[in-house]
Amino acid sequence: QVQVVESGGGLVQPGGSLRLSCAASGSIFGVIFMGWFRQAPGKQRELVAGIIGSGVTNLLDSVKGRFTLSRDNAKNTMYLQMNSLRSEDTAVYYCKIVCGHPPAEYWGQGTQVTVSS
Repeated sequence: QVQVVESGGGLVQPGGSLRLSCAASGSIFGVIFMGWFRQAPGKQRELVAGIIGSGVTNLLDSVKGRFTLSRDNAKNTMYLQMNSLRSEDTAVYYCKIVCGHPPAEYWGQGTQVTVSS
């Protein structure tokens, strides 16, 4: 059974940093996309950062220069380094993995990030 588990969320002061991890276990083949989404109360879920198979990344405009997406293929783990955090970054952050062969997609259960003084 494939499982996707996020970790690293928590409470942090404005201007602080957190690193989120997304670890995948089980039989996963043909990964074509990995990314982080977030959803704040009363708001739409939005893509924060994503990486495709070639290694090209894309970031939400509001996090550019502050967040960095990376992955460790050997560990089947993706990371989101978040610096200079702001209160508006407060949300539940979800990891998503999309596979093409065979087609499949997987979501983690989410990890809470709270930025508050």
